[in-house]
This record gives sequence, C-alpha cells and structure tokens, in this order.
Amino acid sequence: MYRHSEDQLSVYHYLSPFRERLRQDNRWVKLAHRLDWAQLERAYAAQFAPGGKEAIPFRCAFGSLIIKRALGLSDRQTLMLIQESPYLQYFIGLDDFTEKPPFSVRSMTAFRRRIPEKQVARAARMLNQR
Repeated sequence: MYRHSEDQLSVYHYLSPFRERLRQDNRWVKLAHRLDWAQLERAYAAQFAPGGKEAIPFRCAFGSLIIKRALGLSDRQTLMLIQESPYLQYFIGLDDFTEKPPFSVRSMTAFRRRIPEKQVARAARMLNQR
C-alpha cells in the first residue's frame, strides 16, 4: 500500500528545524528543490496494490538511491551516511534530524526493483550541474 505525500505544505514544513539550519546553497538542498517529487511519485505509487504494509515514501526511496549512485556507496554505507547527515536527511524528505535509520538496508533492494536506474542516474547527474 502506498500513501501519497501531501501536495499542500502544512505549517510544519515552514517551521521545520531543517529550514532554519541548512544552507540553501548546499548541493543536496538545491537538488531537492530542482526535482519534481510529486510527478515522480505518481509513477512509483501506481506500482502498489491497495492494502497491506505501508510503503516507504517515494522521496525517501528515490533520494537514497540518488545518494548511493552519486557517491558510489554500498547500501549499508548509504544508510550510515544518511544517519549522519542532516543535509541528506532533508534531501530524502525527513522533517527533522534523527539518528534513527529511516529504513532498513534491505529496503534498498526493494527501492531498486521499483525505481528505474535511468531515472536515478539522471537525477544523480543533476547533482553536479549548475
């Protein structure tokens, strides 16, 4: 089962601790603003049947694959780096910094099954573009 993210921002998005502490010129923040998350999420969400366990949000799944690809990391290294970096946690859509892993290492395999590698590669290339 997939629960769509809200298209309308809530007051919590404006009050998010990330907003006040992160540099807007950081490459991960800039890429987060460049990607059309809502459009990409629609294709991802269509792959899930109603009912069952709730899926990891698209931004978290796609964002983690972009991080892995762009930095040449293993699944385990990707998750560890996300746990350590507020910029990467912002990039994958978390509202606040947490040391708790947002998903298990095994989830990365499921993300790769549902999200085309071409899409990940294209977004990873955007990271270093001006």
